[in-house]
Amino acid sequence: MLNTNLSSLVKVSVLGEISNPAMPGLPASPYFVAADGEPMLVPMFGGLVYNVRLGDRATGWAAELIQPGVSIKHPKADANTALGVYACLGNKARVMNGRAAGATGMVIGKSGRFAEHVICDFGAEDIEKMAPGDKVQVQAYGIGLTLNDFPKINFKSCSPELLEALNPDISSDGKLVVPVKGIAPSVLAGAGAGLSNESGALNLQTSDPKLLAEAGLEDLRFGDIVAVTDWDSRYGHGYLRGSIIIGVVCQGGSFRSGYGPGLAVIMSSKEGEIEPVKTENANLKRLMTK
Repeated sequence: MLNTNLSSLVKVSVLGEISNPAMPGLPASPYFVAADGEPMLVPMFGGLVYNVRLGDRATGWAAELIQPGVSIKHPKADANTALGVYACLGNKARVMNGRAAGATGMVIGKSGRFAEHVICDFGAEDIEKMAPGDKVQVQAYGIGLTLNDFPKINFKSCSPELLEALNPDISSDGKLVVPVKGIAPSVLAGAGAGLSNESGALNLQTSDPKLLAEAGLEDLRFGDIVAVTDWDSRYGHGYLRGSIIIGVVCQGGSFRSGYGPGLAVIMSSKEGEIEPVKTENANLKRLMTK
């Protein structure tokens, strides 16, 4: 049984509204420039996404950094910061008004700069009833989580329920064994470096498909749990030899340089006290949903 500080954690209500996708107003162009120099116009992050869900493929969509399911945001900046920081993956989310009032779902990710969303998964029938502006309450639970046997491992946006579902073991050499779908070298880490690790995502660059394939990451799905070696996300994202992080895929692929599937970081160890073990079932959909 995991030895945590569960009895000391506080569960707090935070609220967001289902966001509408946003684009720059005129005279700015709605196009962006892809890595090969071509202008593109495709759906981007935010809004209600009906046909991209938790467990679906993260790449190959005619979209840019698409976020599966339901993206929420608070209209006031300071309250939205609290929403983004307090909400943890695996937290319960409930629709508070509108035709889908009472529907329950789960927090599955976060996005930072340019978006500032919390990403939630709900049932397909519930999403059909939702509309931008509907209020979604999150029972934020997990901020401050620690493992008493591993006090130097920092937990980020990780609910107690998610930690329990991961069911980590302890290796013979005293490391925390965590199931992952793949292990990425730090050279793949892109957008997000240098930014906040509490409420955003770290992108895995997709501009080198060969390297992705070598790392076994060419077929990532939303909810996949991924390790990044030689990377430190304790107090911001950055390279650090010997460190390691664990994240969950919550944003889709990208056509732009420096971008790709986004990871919401849930663990970071400066001393490399985490041992990732490749496991086929290492996905939120399989671990956290019935």
